[in-house]
Amino acid sequence: MDIKITPSKLSGKLIVPPSKSISHRMLICAAFCDGTTHIDNLLECMDLHATINALTALGAKINGKDGSYDITGITRPSEKAAVDCFESGSTLRFMIPIFSAFGCEAEFTGRGKLPERPIAPLIEPMTENGAVFETLSMPYRIKGRLNGGKYYIDGSVSSQFITGLLFALSVLSKDSEIILTTRLESKPYVNITIDCMKQFGVWVCETENGYFIKGGQKYQPHNCTVEADMSQSAFFLAANCAGSDIELTNLNLNSVQGDKTIVDIAEKFRNGGDLSVIDASDIPDLVPAIAVMMSFWEKPCRIINCERLRIKECDRLAATTELINDLGGKAISTENSIEIFPVEAFKGGTVRNYNDHRIAMAGAVAATRSTGEVIIKGAECTNKSYPGFFDDFRALGGIADVISV
Repeated sequence: MDIKITPSKLSGKLIVPPSKSISHRMLICAAFCDGTTHIDNLLECMDLHATINALTALGAKINGKDGSYDITGITRPSEKAAVDCFESGSTLRFMIPIFSAFGCEAEFTGRGKLPERPIAPLIEPMTENGAVFETLSMPYRIKGRLNGGKYYIDGSVSSQFITGLLFALSVLSKDSEIILTTRLESKPYVNITIDCMKQFGVWVCETENGYFIKGGQKYQPHNCTVEADMSQSAFFLAANCAGSDIELTNLNLNSVQGDKTIVDIAEKFRNGGDLSVIDASDIPDLVPAIAVMMSFWEKPCRIINCERLRIKECDRLAATTELINDLGGKAISTENSIEIFPVEAFKGGTVRNYNDHRIAMAGAVAATRSTGEVIIKGAECTNKSYPGFFDDFRALGGIADVISV
């Protein structure tokens, strides 16, 4: 589906959709409970349905619609399962250790760029502690059962591996320790995991170089609600910095989400703070929105520590650079950074998003301050995380017409 956006400013009130990161994690915690948990405001998107299908295949009972779900925990784990992760890196990297913790022999498949996204950091620590990888590329086939113990792992590739291990080790009977052999990137996402586990009565102790997980803990069912997604709010805060007037009504400014940093960045943008260098090591998902935003700042801005964007849904660093330049802005990227130079407005053009939801949404925001129309190719990719994005965009006054299905 291709969408043509005619430049216009956005205005009005917006309820930001639920956090994708928290939705994944609450579902998993609920599936580990002895009893039934009710979750309100769960995000409905392709990635979450991949996680729902995976947990159902493992033995959880999950029923609901329109963001309201009842989850009855796993009592008899499946002995064998086939899991289609769609394009969800979170689902794949969380579920491989989780299925192994339950001793479920499983095959994991996926599509798009997911087969190319690395899982190598998981393989060695898991095989040293009872798991067997029958294949080392997709489809991944695993068997065996994880044991409590020490898990040495590289933290520089993705925090999703740490989250997957935290969940897996928390259901084992023996104590375990995750020992990081490098600096942990995107640590705020691990903080989200630990916070969700705590809400369900399970504790993780941070150590000098990793995490200690006591064995034999029990997840406690309870009713909960997913808060707004800070990473999705970034696109509308960027639109405000480009001249729109949107009130985001439901942000939790005390959130554990690391992407709440976007609120501070937008505040500095408006009030003359120093944004000459932005460190993206803990906020990689914000980079496309920030790049659009900083195109309208008063000075050049260099966004650093972006190397992990090259292994997202696409080479997101290259795609962001291309987006800015193709629409008439100016961006120069290196292997691990991108520098944005100020322009008065974009000129219009075509956004090639490489099936990356965040590139498509950033392109739509860029169109709000453009002198010409912007075409978003393959706009349906926003279904991965924000199916209602263009509906919300139109409700705020955006002019977005489908020109090809």
